[in-house]
Parts: sequence; structure tokens; C-alpha cells
Amino acid sequence: MFAAFVASSGFIVAARPVAVVPFELSGSYVVVKARINGSTPLSFIFDTGVRNTIITHLDADDQVLLSTGRSTPVFGLGSGVEAMGLLSEGNTLGVGKLSFADRVVMVLEEDVLQLSELNGRKINGLLGVDIMQGHVVEVNYSRRKLLFYDTTGYQAPVKYHSRELLVENNKLYLPMTLFDSSMKLRRIKMFIDTGALLNAWFLTVTNNVDDIQGPKIYARIGSGFNGEVNGYLAHIPRICLGDFCFDRTIVAFPDSAVIAEVIRRSDRDGTIGSELLSRFNLVFDLHRRQIHFRPNSYFKSPFVYNVAGIELIQSQPPLPGYEITAVWRDSPAERAGVLPGDQLIGINNETVFTLTLNVIRGIFQKSSRQPMQLLLMRNGHRIEVEVDMTERL
Repeated sequence: MFAAFVASSGFIVAARPVAVVPFELSGSYVVVKARINGSTPLSFIFDTGVRNTIITHLDADDQVLLSTGRSTPVFGLGSGVEAMGLLSEGNTLGVGKLSFADRVVMVLEEDVLQLSELNGRKINGLLGVDIMQGHVVEVNYSRRKLLFYDTTGYQAPVKYHSRELLVENNKLYLPMTLFDSSMKLRRIKMFIDTGALLNAWFLTVTNNVDDIQGPKIYARIGSGFNGEVNGYLAHIPRICLGDFCFDRTIVAFPDSAVIAEVIRRSDRDGTIGSELLSRFNLVFDLHRRQIHFRPNSYFKSPFVYNVAGIELIQSQPPLPGYEITAVWRDSPAERAGVLPGDQLIGINNETVFTLTLNVIRGIFQKSSRQPMQLLLMRNGHRIEVEVDMTERL
């Protein structure tokens, strides 16, 4: 057992977890197995951006019994989609050997998020922040484990840094610092969202795209319960969590229309997402309102973005079939003639049927002086195109 020496009080024995739950990474998403009311095991993305468990999709072999619920609208980012869900109370959620009683579960009436298709693997929904209540929870990206600790007498691990964790209405916020385009230091309040597949997005750094300094790209930022989220990608000079800073981070500036409700209801400056959070091993102590963090092996990974500007899904995971669902405006792919609805069958003279969705996205994110060769199927005809992969940011 590991022990750390503290001069004022002798030896302090490191806390033992009461439960250890392995997870898999899908990109920077944490994917966890869980059961609802003793159901078959379901796959969820651990998402601190939602309060409760949300079921987005069930296959024919997924057996879940829920208590009687009521229909209710579902609100989130995006515009153009009116999502509805069945709200069920009094459920028991099983994660590892832990059992969480009297939990709210939302079942979407329509799979508006398409998490399975976007991840190329079965995803049944989102596991909310309510599983952190009553325990100190460590998200260890290095070991790919969630570790749950008793709150009594818990002390931060050795070599971890600590900051105040703001908890407001069951939402988690983190104080950070930002250096703007004039290198002026700003203190910012960021919503913690492990379910956002990006570094960060901002809503108060600028409300005018003309104020964004340097190159910018109009892009699909993500998808919310109420539709697509589009906006601009650009660099910010520096963003810091405690003593740890990232220079020239690629962040997003969503269109104001799709985040209007967030602006109205919140005083936050933006959201910090999983691609930046996963560069640390994190410990959430909601009881003491603290977050502890330590850089891991992903800390110095380069910041990337979709150079090609192609949005792709795996049509029927796990079967290897890839459909282009969107092409970014004024992107290299649009200029090359790639269209939504095209089927991707080859990339750089290699068939895609041997490649995973994450591998293909990695190719789309790698800038190169050489064009990317794509083989597409459109209306029964094969089409070859060359996509310019020159760095744009």
C-alpha cells in the first residue's frame, strides 16, 4: 500500500477505492458499462454535462424495465430539432459493484444524437453527473478506470494540484485563466463537460466573428439535443488550468443563435470539453467542492481539427460502412466536390473496410502537403476526388 510522508502528521495512507470501474475510450469519450433496474449491460458515455442518465438508443436485445414515466421536452444546444423524452423516476442504476437507488432516467423518443453511428460502436446513452453524488470520483485516463472513494477523510493524491470546484444546480464549473489576443489575463468560469468532444468553446470571449484574431474556419462543432451546433474554430493564445497552460489551443466559437438559451441562463464563459480534460487524470470531490488534477501521457498531444471538413458516420456499427453526413462550408472537401450522402469506400488507395471510424477521422485531421485521395460511391457510381490537406489554422 502506498504511503506519503507529511511532516506535520506523519504518514498518511493513500485512500483505497470502494469500487473500480474500467472504461474504454472512444476518441476522448469515457465509455462505461452500467445496468438499469438489473438490465442487460448497457454502454454509456460518462457525461458531466447532463444531470441524470439518458437512454438515447436501445437495440432489440437490450432489455430494460423502467418505472412509469411522463413525456417531457428535452432542452440542450442546437436549433431546429424539438426533442422529447420519457422521464422515469425511482430507478436503480448499477455501475460496477455500486448501486445508485432512486435515480431519474430519461429515454429519448427519437435518437437525435446518433451516438452509436458517430462512434462506430454501440452506445446506449449518457451517464450523468448524479453518479458522482456520495463519492469522490477519480477519472483516471491513464489506467482507463473510474475509481470511487468514500468521502470520509479523503485526501488528494500526492503530486496532484487542486482547485475550487464550483457546483451550481448540479452543474460543475471550473475557474481557469485565459490570455486573449492582446495577451491580457482574464479569469474565466468554464462548464465541465466530458460529453463535449472538443477542447473548449466560448460564448463571452467574443460575440462578433470579426473580432476573432488570426485564421478561422467555419465548422460543425457538434450536435446537441436540439440540433447541430456550428460556428468558428480558431486559436487562442493561452488557456491555463492552475499552473498548467496550453498555447495556441484550437477552440470553438458557436453561432450565437444555437447557444442563446445558455447565454440567457448562465454566467459562464464557455465549456471545457473532453479533448482538453482527458490530458489530465482528474479527481472530483463534490463534497468538499474541490477538483484535483495531474497531467498524464496525453498532456502534450498536439491539438488537431478536421482539416478535410468531412463529417462521417458508421452507418450500421459494427459493420464497416461509412457515410458522409455533412461537408463543412468552404472546406477542402467542399471544393473537391464531396457531397453529403456519398459513401466512403477508399482513402489513399486503401479500402476503408479495414479501418475504424477513429482511424479515418485521424487521417482527416492530419495536414499534409500531399492531397488526400478519396474513392466515393454516389448513386451507384464510383468517383475519385483529391482533397487538399494543407494546414488552414
